Amino acid sequence: MSILNPGTNCMGIYEADATGVLVDAEDYYRAFYHTALAARSYLLLAGWQFDSEVRLLRGEDEHGSHADTRFLKFLERLCQVNPQLHIYILAWDFSAVFSLEREWFQDIIFNWTTNKRVQFRFDSVHATGATHHQKFVIADGTIAYLGGMDICSSRWDDRRHMKDNPDRVDVDGTRYGSYHDIQTYHTGEVVRALLDLFRQRWRDSGGGELKLPHAGTMSPVLHAGAFPLPATKVAVCRTVARTPLTDQREVHEIRHLFVNAIMAAQSLIYLENQYFSSQAVFWSLVARMSMADRPPLQIVMLLPDRLPLTEELFLGLPQMRMIRALQHVAEKTGHTLSVYSSAEMDHGTRKMTFIHSKLLLIDDRFLTIGSANATNRSMGLDTELNVAWEADLCGPAEEMTAAIRGLRSSLLAEHAGLLGSSQERRFENMEHLSRNLDSLADDRDARLCRYQPDTTFENSDLPDVLEPIQRVVDPEHPIGNEFIFESLTKSELGSFARGIFKLSQMIIGL
Repeated sequence: MSILNPGTNCMGIYEADATGVLVDAEDYYRAFYHTALAARSYLLLAGWQFDSEVRLLRGEDEHGSHADTRFLKFLERLCQVNPQLHIYILAWDFSAVFSLEREWFQDIIFNWTTNKRVQFRFDSVHATGATHHQKFVIADGTIAYLGGMDICSSRWDDRRHMKDNPDRVDVDGTRYGSYHDIQTYHTGEVVRALLDLFRQRWRDSGGGELKLPHAGTMSPVLHAGAFPLPATKVAVCRTVARTPLTDQREVHEIRHLFVNAIMAAQSLIYLENQYFSSQAVFWSLVARMSMADRPPLQIVMLLPDRLPLTEELFLGLPQMRMIRALQHVAEKTGHTLSVYSSAEMDHGTRKMTFIHSKLLLIDDRFLTIGSANATNRSMGLDTELNVAWEADLCGPAEEMTAAIRGLRSSLLAEHAGLLGSSQERRFENMEHLSRNLDSLADDRDARLCRYQPDTTFENSDLPDVLEPIQRVVDPEHPIGNEFIFESLTKSELGSFARGIFKLSQMIIGL
């Protein structure tokens, strides 16, 4: 049964000359750096967040660059040495909620203090309550990158995720914890489809028609560490909510993609994600496990077991409840659900690797990677962008399956702290994968550990009190005052008000 279905769960399936995966920001930032150096005509960057001072190269890479590798300084230098180069940056115009986490006055920093051929725009044209969460880059219409990675502070890491890494430090000297993410790369016809998406975003943001110079003869170079896929095609999938003042229609391709993929699973569902709160994904898993005539599944999830406080309250608590419900269903129906995190021991305590990747893999024959979290808002409200590959449909079945299996095995080896060791291939066998992972998770010296969510608030009355607020924080549809008051009953409105009051008291008391 084919999973990909153009017009339903993907915008289209496009020809690709080369396509594959980059794991963690060391490899992606390096690839972006060298791609930007090679660009002759234009660079297009769309993201949730950009920081002008983030260093693209670290360690030996940075020492060998002989130039300033800070993001904006690097782009400005490119324009100075190449008078034909134009750079367009489109960033989500973030809400006040994120103001303490963002670099202020970016429209001044990027537009007024740099070369006039660096054009930066904030994009706030989206559905009420939504964010622009797509993260993709295009160089000369020749190569594109997309996935979960932003070029911003506190995201760079290498695949070892060591607890102490002198290169994992921001420009102000702040050290941050280990961080895992995934990006993809593409050349060929698919780049033109992504170029059309960027043009539309730029136009809808108020930037007018994007008049790009004729592309040069750039030759993209793929660097060591990439996972090439033997695919000749790649699917592009989106989430877009209906947006006032634009002709953008509602698109739920990624939600349909996840549902179709889960329902088609025969043996293995492997998911890496920052969150797990999507009702659509949850009920798809329940439905698939409830089919008595289908073979048993191994469901393996990699999630961060700690989130920032507000995210813990509004997303962590629902996530905890959903996972427990799924475990109950799995036990009743004969399936296996295993949920893990990755961390390193530090004087008796675990220092977690933050999982920011957004990956869904089915039976080693289907793979999707992109910006979409397993949340309600990523499935229906926020502007998201994924790509997907399916063996046989996008490339030769055996070769594609082997390549996807190799990526899965490498990712699990990374999470277990066995990357580059003689044991890396132990994860290739799908048959007893959960049992193999459980044996590692029971070893306190292993990086892989069982998902252990924070239960501090679970036994209080906060989960019930916060439920109406969670519906506003993680909705699947556009929100506004009319949505809040029309969708809540009188008793829920009272709970909403009490929840706000109790939450404010709790935060003040921390």
